[in-house]
Amino acid sequence: MIRLNNVSLPLDYEDKPLSFYAAKALKVRSSDIKSASLYKRSVDARKKNNVHFEAALDVVLYSGEEKAVSKNSNARLTKPYSYKLPVCKKLMKRPVIVGTGPCGLFAGLILAQAGQKPILLERGRDVDSRTKDIDAFWSGGELDTVSNVQFGEGGAGTFSDGKLNTGTKDERIRKVLEEFASHGAPEDILYLAKPHIGTDKLRVTVRNIRNEIIDLGGNVIFEAQFCGFDKKDGKLSAIRYIKAENEHIIETDHAVLAIGHSARDTFSMLQEKGIFMQQKAFSMGVRIEHLQKSIDIRQYGSFAGHKALKAADYKLAVHPENGRGVYTFCMCPGGTVVAAASEKNRLAVNGMSEYARNGTNANSAVLVSIGTEDFGSDDVLAGIKLQRTLEEKAFIAGGGNYHAPIQRVGDFLRGKATTELGSVIPSYRPGVEMTDLSAFLPSFMTDSLKQGLLLMDGRLKGFADSDAVLTAVESRSSSPVRILRDETMQSVSLRGLYPCGEGAGYAGGIMSAAVDGIKAAEAILNNE
Repeated sequence: MIRLNNVSLPLDYEDKPLSFYAAKALKVRSSDIKSASLYKRSVDARKKNNVHFEAALDVVLYSGEEKAVSKNSNARLTKPYSYKLPVCKKLMKRPVIVGTGPCGLFAGLILAQAGQKPILLERGRDVDSRTKDIDAFWSGGELDTVSNVQFGEGGAGTFSDGKLNTGTKDERIRKVLEEFASHGAPEDILYLAKPHIGTDKLRVTVRNIRNEIIDLGGNVIFEAQFCGFDKKDGKLSAIRYIKAENEHIIETDHAVLAIGHSARDTFSMLQEKGIFMQQKAFSMGVRIEHLQKSIDIRQYGSFAGHKALKAADYKLAVHPENGRGVYTFCMCPGGTVVAAASEKNRLAVNGMSEYARNGTNANSAVLVSIGTEDFGSDDVLAGIKLQRTLEEKAFIAGGGNYHAPIQRVGDFLRGKATTELGSVIPSYRPGVEMTDLSAFLPSFMTDSLKQGLLLMDGRLKGFADSDAVLTAVESRSSSPVRILRDETMQSVSLRGLYPCGEGAGYAGGIMSAAVDGIKAAEAILNNE
């Protein structure tokens, strides 16, 4: 098979078969091509008068592939990707996975496919019950600290955009994409350069992965709060959890700790039990909302609105004079800003899009880098304390009822409280409170955000538009803690315990977390 890179495709390329473009690039006849399919496709909008797709194609010729490759610097011979499960005898005791975010789900899926019948513990509820609980909260009901945007089947990523783009180069990415697609995700995730599933479709996909794990002999236990472990001779011997106020014990030699970045009580428990952790730099900031049509015009020019182009996105990073990095994160085209709190009287926000990305607004986090020197303490959990402090202040600034504090960008830059909205209407539910974010956010954050917004406006004109809306506080972008592990992926404090994913400080999104979960499962299988 030939992997053919750097193939330019017009926006209406589907009017012709891919073999036409492959033949043209390889300088062969269309009849010489047995098959041609998309491997990767991205939008090239660098020249606004020539917006088109840039693609990589997988091409199979009836004959002469080596000769065709030798004449084209953009072509190389390759083989289709195929994931191979590690071969392992049956484990003496069933492995346990704590958490069912992407890391835990994929660790469980691999172990189930290897015949190991894993037991998955999830502190929250199944994805369908969770969806009802979250919608009730967003509609003005009570926050459920068991079932919310942070806790429940699928993890925090289930109520985001389902973004699958990543800087990770690990070949296991293809395994993750193929599993998502085979469990109900859109097929285009297999070739889009910036694939996304969308919250609406990701819920179905998560449910289907869970069902396969169960069909293969695994178990998934919901509302099961991991509360401790037993050890013998420096090795894990059992996992403890609480369900319906009763404590249960599962004897096991292997446990994947995929707890997510918001399991703050679990971090405290691990600290008390002597699991070695360290402080980790992270980021906090705000959500910014623009009109999606404005972003489309800025990115696509006169091609905005073309039927082949979906809602435009962006990715920006700048370095203000104070030395802190400011960057956009988890950009949600056509999406909404969502209430992402998991603790009473604390407010956090996130972003979400459905697959269609057809909402009125675009939103993204604008984050400021936070170093461990900002934590104000050597306590390993000092970063969590800083998060909580800002979430409590945001809760009060919003009125004490989970309404979010907001401010127009123009007012924020001028240092005045917002008293009226402009063209951008905030999408956050259950409601918003107009205020001055500088009244409760620390100056090192607001100063960085002000400089960052103006610098970003130089990269994407209109980013600092006066009517754009800032919503606070985005505090859960990543974990401020790292649970130390060795080269075998086991805790340096306890053999048999495998800390992984975002919560353990080894991932930064759905894809990298899923890959880390696969690696943890492989480590268990290979260590036997």
